[in-house]
Amino acid sequence: MKLYHGTNSDIEAIDLTRGLRYKDFGKGFYATPDRTTAIRMAQKRARLFGGVATLITYEFDELTLPLGLKIKRFHEQASVEWLLFVDANRDRKNVTPIHNYDIVIGPIANDGVVLQLTNYREGIYTPEQAAQLLQDKYLDQQYYFGTEKALQYLHKVNVETV
Repeated sequence: MKLYHGTNSDIEAIDLTRGLRYKDFGKGFYATPDRTTAIRMAQKRARLFGGVATLITYEFDELTLPLGLKIKRFHEQASVEWLLFVDANRDRKNVTPIHNYDIVIGPIANDGVVLQLTNYREGIYTPEQAAQLLQDKYLDQQYYFGTEKALQYLHKVNVETV
């Protein structure tokens, strides 16, 4: 399958130490199977940080993954488990990673999700209520690669400006 990474410059080699810690699934490398989503991310990153909106295409074959990789796959829709996982990863009180998965696959926490996470954190909604409010929303999907072992199965095939 093709996965896309939107950024503001080409990436010669993925460096996991450059990832930001408090992202949806933690510090790692993120890609999406949705080209449009990745283009949007590239344009946003270039607008915020300079550079040129760049779309990097990778080939990823889930069928060749070895049994030893730790993979977490969430449903495509919001769930309580996913909401709590994202919340814990984004919680700046957690100074150490909250999981040791090599790959995590699941929805992207967009602005609507962040609103419900805030409502949950402030006690306005339970996790069940917050997840239920997100059930009807389409959430773009993302793939998180958190280890060098996982990155071995991601192969760059194209770079283009968008």
